[in-house]
Amino acid sequence: MSYLPARAREVVGCARLAGVGLPCELPVVQAPMAGGPSTPALTAAVANAGGYGTVAAGYLTADSLREAIAATRTMTAAPFGVNLFMPSVAGDADEIATYAAVLQPEAERLAVALGEPRWDDDGYDAKLDVVETARVPLVSFTFGCPAPDTVERLHRADIDVAVTVTSAPEAQLAVDAGADLLVVQGTEAGGHQACFLDLSANHRSLLSALAEVREMSDVPIVATGGIMTGRDAAAALNTGAIAVQVGTALLCTPEAGTSPLYRQALLEARYDRTILTRAYSGRFARGLANRFAIEHDRQAPQAYPEVHHLTRPLRVAATRAGDGSVPNLWAGTGWRALTTEPAATIVQRIAADA
Repeated sequence: MSYLPARAREVVGCARLAGVGLPCELPVVQAPMAGGPSTPALTAAVANAGGYGTVAAGYLTADSLREAIAATRTMTAAPFGVNLFMPSVAGDADEIATYAAVLQPEAERLAVALGEPRWDDDGYDAKLDVVETARVPLVSFTFGCPAPDTVERLHRADIDVAVTVTSAPEAQLAVDAGADLLVVQGTEAGGHQACFLDLSANHRSLLSALAEVREMSDVPIVATGGIMTGRDAAAALNTGAIAVQVGTALLCTPEAGTSPLYRQALLEARYDRTILTRAYSGRFARGLANRFAIEHDRQAPQAYPEVHHLTRPLRVAATRAGDGSVPNLWAGTGWRALTTEPAATIVQRIAADA
């Protein structure tokens, strides 16, 4: 059964004709939400509902990624993609040390030691090997653009490539590298901003970014940022996207791995707004405006993933203690529209209402 109006069915048909790996009935893609919310069950639920699921490889080891792909394939016969983090540039050691000193009272209050602020590449090369061997249909990249030879390597394995961008210059780099698909992210998006040419906070709206990117390229676009309803999706589709990517809308589904504390903060509206902060990871990300996010935003250096590792013990300890003032509570600007419905219900409703 098709849940799409004729216009939306045409959009999906265009994606297929363009050779993009989105052979799904509904123009709705599940956002990769690394660090807990994304699970094989969520990816499979979205895929089985007619959308396009994504395995979030961020923070997983190569072996864990291999297991996540295998687990997802036991739950769905539908195709799905994998999202990889591009390695970032190392931060300034002195600035990181200064921030660690600022956070020491937080560590003492929670009775934990701060984490080691180490740089790593998130197992990038090993994960490339995994996705190539697993022959997933689509690999998307966040925090940067893969080199042309990496794109060609994946193409030789019959894998399409998507790159997450926030501006026309980033989109141009992705197009030049051979990307098959552009995931255009607006400031409304929850979680980390995907910027890689300009690491300052991105305040460009999704529709503005879509129009800018559509102007310079005819590579198919998936729109992401603040998509919670069919009306949101329709606006993005009418601005040139072939599909929309949703993340925040799925945070409180039964299939998501979102912690009870995180769910409670979202559903009970314990905080009155979202803010962009780099207090948790050294990269700007949007989440609920709890105490830690507000107090430490301007103190945190631009240093990802060092700051992520530094603050992780604080976030874990506070979550275990039920202290919602400390953990990162990523959420997009439309978070108040959250429901606890199954992922399939949400995906199908967004598509139908679009």
